Amino acid sequence: MSAIAPIVDHVVINVVGGLDDAEATYTALGFQLTPRGHHSLGTSNHLAIFHENYLELLGHKTGHAGKQGAGWPDRPGLSGLVWKTGGADADDIYRHLQQVGLAGDPPESFFRPVTLPDGSQQEARFRTVRLAPEQINNGRSFFCQQLTPELVWRAPWQIHPNGVTDIIGVVIATPNPSATASLYGKLFADAVNDLIQPGKQGGLRIQAGKTALSFITPEQAREQFGPVAQGEEDSERMVALEFAVSFFDQTRDFFQRAGIDFQAERLAQRLLIAAGAAFNVALTFTAL
Repeated sequence: MSAIAPIVDHVVINVVGGLDDAEATYTALGFQLTPRGHHSLGTSNHLAIFHENYLELLGHKTGHAGKQGAGWPDRPGLSGLVWKTGGADADDIYRHLQQVGLAGDPPESFFRPVTLPDGSQQEARFRTVRLAPEQINNGRSFFCQQLTPELVWRAPWQIHPNGVTDIIGVVIATPNPSATASLYGKLFADAVNDLIQPGKQGGLRIQAGKTALSFITPEQAREQFGPVAQGEEDSERMVALEFAVSFFDQTRDFFQRAGIDFQAERLAQRLLIAAGAAFNVALTFTAL
């Protein structure tokens, strides 16, 4: 198969059994969430759809504890990093993962009913291919073949009161940024020359479509974002999301009217919401 370009499809905040609270929290933060969906595998979710990517709040219905499967931390937080398959299908991706020594289980198929504005219902269908679980601490990384993207990226769902247009950053705190970044260097080595670059604020960086993956130490993460999630046994953990917004003043004014606590860096055109206010994920909002 041709080389796979590193492009983030979506990220997953695992909220365990707190999906009602997560829905209320992220709605209050100014994200327009899709109606609650229920996967054929037993999990439930809400999505915040952007232009190139989206945010998923993943939990489970009452009586479905454990349906997320292995690999999701017991504590809420940013736990899923999901890649686009590009022009490849899930079987192509699985063969590639086998070749580079990063294959987990074979591709898995599932669906989620979607209710459209006219009241009709269709099935959003997916095939996913997970990277070897022993290589990923405190969560999952996998490819998602979107078989029905028109049921996900719907224009009315891409408008958010807080002005967000895309996820532009995923921050991973790790005691060894070089070792953690090298996993993704191995995954996409044939796609991009010099994939791993020095980070703008220390650490290392991989550009994945509109989204930059940043690999920094836990100390650097605390300096930049305040208290953040911690990995089990001091291993890596995804700790923060960075969003692009259309206008700094619009987003700041929205948070002020909503009574949301935030820190503002006027010169950097950047706003920060602490992890404790967003299900264990620090959030930044930057005008580009």
